[in-house]
Order: sequence, then C-alpha cells, then structure tokens
Amino acid sequence: MELAYYSDLAVRLVNSEEPARGTDALTSVDAVRTLFGESQQATRRATDADVTRLRSVRARLRAVFEAAADGDEVLAVDLLNALLIEFPVSPQISGHELRDEDGRPNWHMHIADYAANASAGFAATASMGLAFHLTELGADRLGICEAPPCRNAYLDTSTNRSRRYCSDRCATRANVAAYRARKRLDAGRSADPAPAPLARDRDRTGRTADTAHDSSPAIDR
Repeated sequence: MELAYYSDLAVRLVNSEEPARGTDALTSVDAVRTLFGESQQATRRATDADVTRLRSVRARLRAVFEAAADGDEVLAVDLLNALLIEFPVSPQISGHELRDEDGRPNWHMHIADYAANASAGFAATASMGLAFHLTELGADRLGICEAPPCRNAYLDTSTNRSRRYCSDRCATRANVAAYRARKRLDAGRSADPAPAPLARDRDRTGRTADTAHDSSPAIDR
C-alpha cells in the first residue's frame, strides 16, 4: 500500500489552514480539486459542499497531529479510530505499474474510492494512510511545527526521530531567532554596570584609606 502517499494527504489537508496566521486556502471547489491532486475521479466529483465537509475533517485530523505532538498517543489513536469508523475504506489489489520487461504487474494493495462523495473518499484515504504511518513508525512521527507562528503538521521520516519543523524554511527561521535571542542575552550581560570603585580619602597624616564601605565617623586624635 502506498503508505507515504496516503498519509501525505492528511498533511496536505491539515496544512491548507494556518490558524495562527488567520489564513485558509480551502475556500472553493477549485481549492478542493487542487487538494485532490492527481486523483481525477475525485476531482470530477468535487462540489461546493465538499468545502464544508473537508473543513470538518481537517479540524479532526489536526487534533490527531496535536495529540501526537503533545505525547498523548492514546488520544491520537482514539481520534484517528473515530475517523476510520466514520470513513471506512475498500482495499483492492492493483497492478497499474509494470515490474519487468515481460510486462508482469507489480501487484500491491490500493485503496479504492467507492465513497458517497468526494470529501468522504478523501477522508477515508487520508485517515487510513495516517493510521498505517502511526502503527508502522510510531505516534511520535506525527508532529506540529515548533517555529511560531507556524503550526503546520508534518510526518517525521528522519532516521533519529529528530524533526521539529515542517520545512527547511521554518527550521532556518527558528535557528536565526534562537541565535538573535542569544546575542541579545550576551549583549545584556556585557552592559551590566561594573561595581563602583572604592573611594579613596586622604587622612590627616597624608595616608589614603578605602571608605566606600565604611560609614563610621572619622576619629580625630
């Protein structure tokens, strides 16, 4: 089954909105068709009603990513299971790609689209792909970008599970912000006033004495 492709559908849908920036790309049937990409059958079936339907699914998929990013695997699984129950899939053996010179097909599992409407088919496919990703690689592979104000979802495919940002752009922006913060901190430390030097008074014998921390009256002899 094309795990990477199907799970990426969930990421694309979630990231069609940027709540912190107040932007939403899912505003028309044309946007729905763009979201479907190369799925020509779903593209032909898309209607204006799919905008509202997909926005609802988007909010639920974002909740899955946020729960996983917060370390609450049980909640992430429960939310994803609810989507799988509501949007079941129909697996099917496919061989549309050729494997060798003899033309023998490369048989593999494919998710067939027999849903009642375009958005239900998209939700079923995206949820199943995300479920496979979670069970095969772990819930900690589902993340939310840590570079504010970005809150895009991402799938961590790094070898050491170290990804924290949705893109190289956000990673660079976060590193630059951290560097500037360190520079400001260092500048603040260097600007701290130095301790006042000890005042030197000369007594009647011509000798000098430190008086900065001595507030007692002088004694004449």
